[in-house]
Amino acid sequence: MKLNLCAKTILMVYRYLDRIADAIDRLVERRALNSFYMSGFGCKDNNISNVAQYIIDLSDRKVKLINLKVLTEMALENCPILHSQILIEKYMDNDKTLVIASRHNLSERTYFRRLNQALSNFSTTLEKLGFSENKLLEYISSEKWIIEVYNRLLCSKNDDNVNLNNYRFDKVAVG
Repeated sequence: MKLNLCAKTILMVYRYLDRIADAIDRLVERRALNSFYMSGFGCKDNNISNVAQYIIDLSDRKVKLINLKVLTEMALENCPILHSQILIEKYMDNDKTLVIASRHNLSERTYFRRLNQALSNFSTTLEKLGFSENKLLEYISSEKWIIEVYNRLLCSKNDDNVNLNNYRFDKVAVG
C-alpha cells in the first residue's frame, strides 16, 4: 500500500521536476555571479568555501530530481501501454476521470479498476528497478516538498482529491 503511495507521489510531482531543476540552475547562477561581493553583512557567508558548498548542495539536489524523473520514465516505459497512458493522463496531464474513461472507451468503474492495476504495475516496476518502498522513501527524504505530498496522500482518505495546485509549500533553505 505504501509503495502505491510512493508511486502516486512520484507521479504527482513529476510535472514539477523540470521547473524546480530550472529554478535550481537560476539559483546557482545567481549565487555564483553575486559571490564576488565581499563587503558588508554577508561577508562571512560569502567566502569561497560557503559559496562552493551551496552550489554543490544545489547541484546534488538537481541530480536527485533528474534521477527521479528518469526513474519515473523508465518505470512507465516498462509498464503496459494502456497502464502508462492512464497514469500519464491522470497524474501528469491532470485530465479528468470522465475524459480519460471516454478517451479509452471505458466505463467509470472499469477506469478505476484499470487505474488501480496501473498503479500496482507501476509500483511493481519500481521494485524491479531496485526501488523498494524504503529505498524510495530514503531517496526522496531530503526533498521536503515531495515528502509533504507523500504525507498528504498518506493522511488523505481519498487519494484522488489531493491536488498540488491547491497547496502552498514552504520554501526549504539549502545549505
